[in-house]
Amino acid sequence: MLPSDMTFAHGAAVAVLLSCWFSYTAVLKTIGRGSLNVQLATVRRRWIERLTHRSVKPFDAILLGQIVNAIAFFGSATLLVLAGVITAFAALKGVHATVQDLDFISSVSLELFALQLGFLGFILALCFFSFTYALRKLIYVLALAGALPDQEEDTPDHDAMREATAAVLSEAVKTFNFGIRGYYYAVAALAMFISPWGSIIVSIFVTIALFYRQLGTPTARAIQRYVEAQHADEQRGHKT
Repeated sequence: MLPSDMTFAHGAAVAVLLSCWFSYTAVLKTIGRGSLNVQLATVRRRWIERLTHRSVKPFDAILLGQIVNAIAFFGSATLLVLAGVITAFAALKGVHATVQDLDFISSVSLELFALQLGFLGFILALCFFSFTYALRKLIYVLALAGALPDQEEDTPDHDAMREATAAVLSEAVKTFNFGIRGYYYAVAALAMFISPWGSIIVSIFVTIALFYRQLGTPTARAIQRYVEAQHADEQRGHKT
């Protein structure tokens, strides 16, 4: 049974948080066709295409290695944080009593407090699974990139191989980004300890901030200019 002090606001906070998190990519595809993710997918395709032009590829190996290390770091860090949340359950009554002494924390029953803490752990677990899955996809990319033919061996089939490699790389980054966004929404889950309405406000604020970073920041505009220059360069190359 659900705790007796659980209200509609608590359920709405969970629904809003998960809806914002899971629908983010779909909404961005609809309203943000020139978003940062779309622009970088184009850049990654160009990167994989240029990779085959280099006979010696230490630069590409370093870049891929840095991505692997970043994803592995986030996976390890998330596991540690998740372990801390699970450890809190071992002393749940003490943690609950300590937190309830804080004036800015809403007074809730032990059962509801456990649900709130469990929801935070659930979000962190999803982040961890996203990072490990992204790492696995990137391992696929290493094999695909290592097997790509050099430019002098170019055939129509090789274009499809490069496209597939770039697509798997973008999928790995997409899965990694999903886990990163989970950290933002974990803040909204923390706000639920203060107030469920506060959690809803933080969820909406985080979503707006993420959309702004994708569409309106100087970084996003600079990358868009890069992609436009890249397209212009490719068109000149086709004409010659």
